[in-house]
Amino acid sequence: MDKDHIENQGGQGVGARVARKEDARHLHGKGRFVADIAMPGLQEVAFLRSPMAHARLLALHKPQGLEHAVIGRDDMHGALDIVADSAFPSYQPSAQPPLAAGKVRFVGEPIAMAFAPTRAQAEDIAERIVAELDELPALTDVDGARQASGTTRVHEHWKNNHFLTLTADKNFDTLSKTASVVVSRKIDLARQCMVPMEGKAVLAYWDHQFDQLIVYSATQVPHMIRTVLSHCLGLEQEKVRVISPDVGGAFGYKCVLQQEELCIAWLAMTYRKPFRFIEDRREHLTAGANSREHHYEVTAYADARGRLLALDARIAIDGGAYSVWPFTIGLEPGQAIGNLPGPYAFDGYRCITECVATNKPGFVPYRGVARTGVCFAMELLMDALAREVKREPWEIRCENLVQPESMPYVNVTNKHFDGGDYPASVRKAAQMIGLAGIRERQRQRLNDPSAGSRYLGVGFGTYTEQSAHGTSVFAAWGTPVIPGFDSATVRITPDGGLEVRVGVHSHGQGMETTFAQIANEILGIDVSRVKVVHGDTGVTPFSTGTYASRSLVMSGGAVSRACKALVPRLLKIGAHMLQRPEGEATLAGGSVKAGDAAVPISEIANAWYINPQRLPANVDPTGLETTMGYKPSVDTGSFTYSTHAALVEVDTDSGHVEILDYVVVEDCGTMVNPMVVEGQTYGGVAQGIGTAMFEEMRYDGNGQPLASTLADYMLPGPTEIPSIRIHHFETPSPHTEFGAKGMGEGGAIAPPAAIFNAVNDALGSFGVELLETPLTPRKVLEALARAEQAREPQATPTREAA
Repeated sequence: MDKDHIENQGGQGVGARVARKEDARHLHGKGRFVADIAMPGLQEVAFLRSPMAHARLLALHKPQGLEHAVIGRDDMHGALDIVADSAFPSYQPSAQPPLAAGKVRFVGEPIAMAFAPTRAQAEDIAERIVAELDELPALTDVDGARQASGTTRVHEHWKNNHFLTLTADKNFDTLSKTASVVVSRKIDLARQCMVPMEGKAVLAYWDHQFDQLIVYSATQVPHMIRTVLSHCLGLEQEKVRVISPDVGGAFGYKCVLQQEELCIAWLAMTYRKPFRFIEDRREHLTAGANSREHHYEVTAYADARGRLLALDARIAIDGGAYSVWPFTIGLEPGQAIGNLPGPYAFDGYRCITECVATNKPGFVPYRGVARTGVCFAMELLMDALAREVKREPWEIRCENLVQPESMPYVNVTNKHFDGGDYPASVRKAAQMIGLAGIRERQRQRLNDPSAGSRYLGVGFGTYTEQSAHGTSVFAAWGTPVIPGFDSATVRITPDGGLEVRVGVHSHGQGMETTFAQIANEILGIDVSRVKVVHGDTGVTPFSTGTYASRSLVMSGGAVSRACKALVPRLLKIGAHMLQRPEGEATLAGGSVKAGDAAVPISEIANAWYINPQRLPANVDPTGLETTMGYKPSVDTGSFTYSTHAALVEVDTDSGHVEILDYVVVEDCGTMVNPMVVEGQTYGGVAQGIGTAMFEEMRYDGNGQPLASTLADYMLPGPTEIPSIRIHHFETPSPHTEFGAKGMGEGGAIAPPAAIFNAVNDALGSFGVELLETPLTPRKVLEALARAEQAREPQATPTREAA
C-alpha cells in the first residue's frame, strides 16, 4: 500500500500522551475480576496443602459423610500431569500432578481439594482431610541439592538434582591470558515472590448451550491456557473457551498453567457445575511460584585502564521443584547465560549455568526474567573493576559499552542490538543525578569530623532488555509452544467506529489505549471510538499471549498492519462517493479526501453496511473487516536499553539506607504513549527497589517458608519510593512497526544494581562492599562490623595465651 495516501493523523496517534481509557472503570470500581463473577450454584474450592517440603504420600483419608466433596489425585480420571519439555540437551523434565501423587515436593503443594457453597465451608472440609505423610530429607538450597544427588532426589527418575546445565565458551582462553587486571566477586540474589494485587483466580463451568468448558482465569496467556487445558483434559480445543477478564497485575506469575487452573477446569468438566478458586495472600507467599534466586561467581579480565577483554562466570539457580508449562525452567538459565554480558563490547566469554531442583515452589518467569540477576552481577562487577583501576564507574561504563558507531551490533552471545547510544545514557544519567556536585559533597563530608553518621553514595546500573523475541529464540529452547505471528482483527462498525480484537491480554499495560492510538494513527478514527477486545479465546485471534515485553511490538504491529489493509478499501469507496479518481484520494483525519471534498469513514461504513447502492461496482468484497498476522523482520528481539542512577544516604549507626534521588534514562524506540511508558517505568522501579532492599522469601532447614503474611514478607510502600525522574531517548528499531520496542520489564531490571553500587560507594571509605540482596539494615551493620574487625591490628599473643 502506498503510504503517501495516508497523512499523519496527529493528536491522538503514535507519540501522544493520551489518557488511559481503561482507568475510568478501575478508578470507579467498575472493573470485573474473577472474584466479582456471580453465578447460580457456584461452588468455592479450598485446597489441602502439604505441611512438609518433601515426603511420601502414603494415604489420603476423606472426612466421613463428605467424601463427595473431596477430590484427590486418584479421583481425577482423565486428567494428565503438567509436563513441560525442552530441547536443551541436558534438560530433565518434571511431571507436575494437579494434586500430589506419590509424594509431595514443597510446602504448600496441593494434596486434595474440597468444595462447598462458600470458601469458609470448603476450608472447614479441607481441614478435616487427613494426609498420611512419611517425611523425607528436604533439599533447601543449591549446594545441598547437588551434594544429595546420590541419596535424595526431588525426582527419583532423574540421574541427579539438576534440571539442566548450559555452557558457553567463546575466545575465553585466548583473551583472558592477555589481561593485566583480574577482578572476581561472589554475588547473590534472594528468593522472591511476585505479589500482584490479585493472586491466582479461576472459575470454570460447562456451557450446555454451546457444549463448551468455559474457564475464566486471571491469566496473561488465555490462548495458551486453552491449548494446554484441552490437552490435559482430553478435550478438542473447540470445546474449551478461556476468558481472561480484568487482571490485577501478573508480572509473569500468570503466564503459565497453574495446578489450580487444571483442577478447577476438571471439576467443571466432570460435574457440569461452576467452581471457583481464589488464592489468598498466605497461599501466594507459601505455595505460589518463586523467582530471582541466583548465585554468581564472576570474574572480569581487563586491561590496565579497565577495558573488558573477557568474562568468566558460574551461575547457579535454585529452580524449585517443578518446571512450569510452557516456558520451562530452561527459560531462566537460558536468559541468564545469554544476557549476562549485557550492553558491553568484549569478545571473550565463558559461562556455566546450572539450574538445580530443590524442595521449594517452582520458578515462574518474573518481570525481567533473569536479567535483573545478570544486571546485578555485571554492574556490581563493573564498579569493582572501576575501583581496582581507580577510575570513575561511569567512565568505565562509557568505554566498555557498545559504541553508537558500531550499531547494529552482534555481541559475544549473538544478541542483535538494533541501535542506540548506550554511553550517552550513562552520561545523561550522571548529569541528571548531579554527579560532580555529589563528589564534592562527599569530599567535604570526609574532611568534616562533625558530620555525623550519614554518608552519601551514588551508583549506576546499565542494561539492555531483549523484548519481543520470537520464533528462532524459543525454537532453540524447544519450549512446548513457539511464538510465531501475532494476529489482529479490525472491523469498522456501521456508524464509523472501530473494533480491534487481539489475542494478547493486558494486566496493567494500557493496551486498550495504545492499540487504539495505533489504529488512530492510520485510520484517524477517534480513540474514544476504538474498542479493543482482548482476553477471550472465543472472539479473538490466536496469540501466545502477554510476556517478554512483546505485546506492543507484536500485537500492536498486527493492529497496524490490519488497519493499513483497510486503507485501500476505504479509498476506493470514498473516491467513488466523491466522484474523483482513486489515485487522488487520501485518508486523513478519519475521512477520505480528494481536493476540497471529503467523505468521513462513518459515511463510507454506512454505504458498505446499510446503503450498498452507493458502492462502486468493483468494490472489494472482503469489506471493512480484516485479520492480519505480524512479526518483526528480525525475530531475535528488539533491544531497549537504559541507565539508572541512584543517590543514597547511609546511616552507619542504624544501617538505614534512604534513596534521595533516582533517575532513569531509557530508550525504547518510538514511544506510542510516553505517559504509559513512564507509568510502566515507575512501577518497574518500585519492584526493583523491593528486590534491592526489602523482599526475601527465606526457608528453614526443613524447607518451611519463613514468611506467610505481609508482616513477614516486606514490600516497599509509598514512603520508600523516591521521586523518580525519567529522560527519554528515541532510537526507532528498523525491524518493527513505527520503530517501537518493548519496555514493560525494564524498570525492574536495574534498581538493585544502581542502589547497591550507591551504597558501596557511600561506604567505600570503610572498606565495605555489599553483594547480597536484600539490602537490610542488619546486613549493612554486619558488613561495617566485619570491615572494622578486619582493620583492627592483630593482638600479639601473651605468654599466658601461648
